[in-house]
Amino acid sequence: MRRVVITGIGTINPVGHNLEEAWENVKKGVCGIDFTKQIDTTNFKVKVSGEVKDYDPANFLDKKEARKMDRYTQFGMIAAREAIKDSGIDIEKEDPFRCGTIVSSGIGGLITITDQTMRGAEKGYERISPFFIPMSISNMCAGEIAIDTGFKGVCECIVTACASGNNSIGEAFHKIRDGYQDVMLTGGAEGCICNMGVGGFTVMQALSTSEDPNRASIPFDAERGGFVMGEGAGILILEELEHAKARVAKIYGEIVGYGASCDAYHITAPDPTGAGAAGCMEMAIADAGIAKEEVGYINAHGTSTHLNDAGETKAIKTVFGDHAYKLMVSSTKSMTGHLMGAAAAIEAIFTTMALKDGFVPATINYKTPDPECDLDIVPNEGREADIKYALSNSLGFGGHNAAVLFAKYEG
Repeated sequence: MRRVVITGIGTINPVGHNLEEAWENVKKGVCGIDFTKQIDTTNFKVKVSGEVKDYDPANFLDKKEARKMDRYTQFGMIAAREAIKDSGIDIEKEDPFRCGTIVSSGIGGLITITDQTMRGAEKGYERISPFFIPMSISNMCAGEIAIDTGFKGVCECIVTACASGNNSIGEAFHKIRDGYQDVMLTGGAEGCICNMGVGGFTVMQALSTSEDPNRASIPFDAERGGFVMGEGAGILILEELEHAKARVAKIYGEIVGYGASCDAYHITAPDPTGAGAAGCMEMAIADAGIAKEEVGYINAHGTSTHLNDAGETKAIKTVFGDHAYKLMVSSTKSMTGHLMGAAAAIEAIFTTMALKDGFVPATINYKTPDPECDLDIVPNEGREADIKYALSNSLGFGGHNAAVLFAKYEG
C-alpha cells in the first residue's frame, strides 16, 4: 500500500486566520470563545460562540466572488488557497484527473437559507437571490474549491454531522493509499452561527448557556453543560509519498490509519457504552497495522457535553485498557468551540502539528475533575512530548464515528 503524507495546510478558525497564527495560539492556550457578535443574543439563552475574529471577506476574497458564496464556502476557499500555496503544488504540472477534492460541511449554507427564507416571506419567493441554491447546498464548497484549483479528480462532500471532517480526510487518505488519486485536497468548512443555527441547537439543549466565555467550552470538566458553536475551515493537502518527494515538497506528517462506524443507537445521543467509538478507533489502529501501545496522544472529540465526554472516555478505556492512563487525551474544542462539520479538519491540523513540533495542546479552562473522565486530559497547559502516533476522534449526530491515525514523518 502507498504511503500518504501531508504537504499543505490552511485554516481560518476562532483562534487564527491562518496556520501560523492558529497553531501559535493553540500552543499558548488562547481561548477563542467570546460573546457572539454576528447575531443579537438579547433574547437567546446562549450568549457565546467561537466566531472567526475580525472577519471581513474582502480581506481574503474578491468582493464579487465573496457575494456569491455562503460564509461556510468563504471559509473553505480561504483555507484551501492557503493550503495550496503552502504545498507549492502546481496543477499545470499535474494530471488534473489524479488530483481530487473531498471537503465536508455538516450543515452547509444555513446563513443563506435563513436570510433568503426571510426575504421570500417578506417580498415573495420569486424575488430571492438567483444564487440561493448554489450558495446553500453542502457540496458547493468542494465544488468551488475544485473549480478554483483545477482539480478534476473525485469531488465529494461527505455529510456525517460532526464526524464529517474525519470521514472526508479518511476517505481522501484511502483514495491515495489505494491508488485512485495522487493528490487530495480535503477537510471541512462550517459557518452557521445565525438565528436558526443557535436557536436549533438551543432548543435541543445541546449548547452551553454559560455567560462566562472561559467556562462555556470545558470538556471533561464536571461542570460542563453543553458545547459552544464554532465556525471556520481546515484544509489539508495529502499526497502519495513518492509523488511528494519527486517535487521536493515539505512534509508535515503522515496519515496511516482510518476507521468509521455507526452507533446505530439514537439520532442525537451517543451510545453511553462507547462501543461504536471504540470500534472506530480499533479499526483505525488495525488499518495502520500498529500496536495500540504505540499511540501516545488522542485529540478527543471532547465536546463539553456530559454524554459525549463520559462515553468517549469509556471508549478509550475499552480500546487501550491500562495504556489509556498513559495516553495524553486533550480537547482543543476548549479553545475553538465545536466547528461541527469542520471540527475534525481543524483538529487534524492541530494533531499533525503536535506530532511535528513535539507539543501536545492543552484542554484549557479546566477546574473541576469528573470521576467519569479520569484520563490525562493535559489540563490547562500544553506539554512538550515526542510522540510517534496520534489519533483524532470525531463523533456525530446519527451515531456517526470516525477516527484518523496520524504519524510523525520520519522519512
